[in-house]
Amino acid sequence: MTDSPADNTWLTLPAPAKLNLFLHITGRRADGYHNLQTLFQFVDYGDELAFRVRTDNELSLTPEIEGVAAEDNLIIRAARLLQKTSDSPLGADIRLTKILPMGGGLGGGSSDAATTLLALNHLWKLGLSLDELAELGLSLGADVPVFVRGQAAFAEGVGEQLTPVPELDEPWYLIVCPQVHVNTGKIFQHEGLTRDTDPINIRTALRQGGRNDCQQVVTMLYPEVGNALNLLNKFSFAKMTGTGACIFSSFGSEKEALRVSDQLPAEYVAFVAKGSNLSMTHKVLFRPS
Repeated sequence: MTDSPADNTWLTLPAPAKLNLFLHITGRRADGYHNLQTLFQFVDYGDELAFRVRTDNELSLTPEIEGVAAEDNLIIRAARLLQKTSDSPLGADIRLTKILPMGGGLGGGSSDAATTLLALNHLWKLGLSLDELAELGLSLGADVPVFVRGQAAFAEGVGEQLTPVPELDEPWYLIVCPQVHVNTGKIFQHEGLTRDTDPINIRTALRQGGRNDCQQVVTMLYPEVGNALNLLNKFSFAKMTGTGACIFSSFGSEKEALRVSDQLPAEYVAFVAKGSNLSMTHKVLFRPS
C-alpha cells in the first residue's frame, strides 16, 4: 500500500470512469427513485486526485470548479462526511485534475467522491471497511458504492445492491463525448422513460447483455447524442452509458479503436481506454508494497 504521508507528502490516486454496459429501468418506487439493473465496468482513464494531510481539521480543494461552490462539490462533501462520521481531527489539502466531462454518464463526480473516501480513510488511519465506506458513499450518490468497492459489478435497487462480476471481458473502448451536459434528473422524471423492463439475472445479463432504457429519451431531448450514436454506429455497434451524454463502442484491440477514433470529425471529443474489472484506484492504493 502507498505510504501514509506523515512527512507532508502527497498521495496521488486515479479516479476512473465507469461504463454502464446496459441500463434497465425496472420500476419506479414510492419515494420517486427508480429501481434499475445495470452492469458496471471501469476503464483505465479518468480524473486524478492528490491528497495531503492537514492537522487543523480544514479542507481545501484546488482548483475551484466553475459554477460549483466548494461545499457543494462531492469531493468536499465526501471528506466532510468522513470527518463527521469518524470524529477525525484531521483535514486535507486536495488537488483535482479534472479530465472527465460533467454530465457525461461516466461517473466522474461519484468516482472523485469514492476516491476521496478511500484516500482519507487511509491517510487519516480510520480503519473503516469497504462496506462501511460504501454505505457512507450511498448518501452521496447511487454510483459511489461501486467505485468504493472497486469491482465490476451487476447492480440492482437504485444501484447500491452490488454483485461482483470478475469474469467480464476487458475490451478496448472508444468513448465519444458529445459537447452537451445531460440533466440526469430531467431524464428520470421524463414521462417518456420506459420503467417496466422485466428484471433479468446475472447469467442472462452476461449471456445476452441489454440496452440502455434512457437512450431513447436522451436522444430525443439532446439531438447531439443521437447524432454521435448514428456516426459511431457506422463503424461499430454503439450505445450510451448512464444517462449520457457519452457513448461507446468496444473493440478487440487498441489499434482498432484508435483507427475508428482517427476517422471521427474533429469536433468530437473522444478517447480510447481499456476496460478493467478492477478499479485503477484499487490497483494503486492496494498494490503490494
